[in-house]
Amino acid sequence: MKINIDKNLVEFTPENADEKAKLEALWRLMVDCARFNKKMVPIGEYIPSKNEFARFAIEGMDPQKGDGFPDVRVDKECRAYCQTCNKFVELKKGDRVPPCCGKLMEVLD
Repeated sequence: MKINIDKNLVEFTPENADEKAKLEALWRLMVDCARFNKKMVPIGEYIPSKNEFARFAIEGMDPQKGDGFPDVRVDKECRAYCQTCNKFVELKKGDRVPPCCGKLMEVLD
């Protein structure tokens, strides 16, 4: 993952398919089109000689409840869309139907 910092902007650029999928999952978790976006706050310290990672908590999420939406999975490849903001996503068999704008996206046949 390439990270670029320009003043108060931070850009994450995935460098392989796994990083791309993880960044997309993080984006879906953090962004809510209709309500408030979540914030990440640092936990502990990041000292490269001690830790190989930096840890952040996501504010506004109960770790016991996840994102508060049911875990609905698709049984075949399909598209899902949000009726509020008209965003589309491609889902593979076994993928979770993501929430958007305060509710689960609609699955298209």
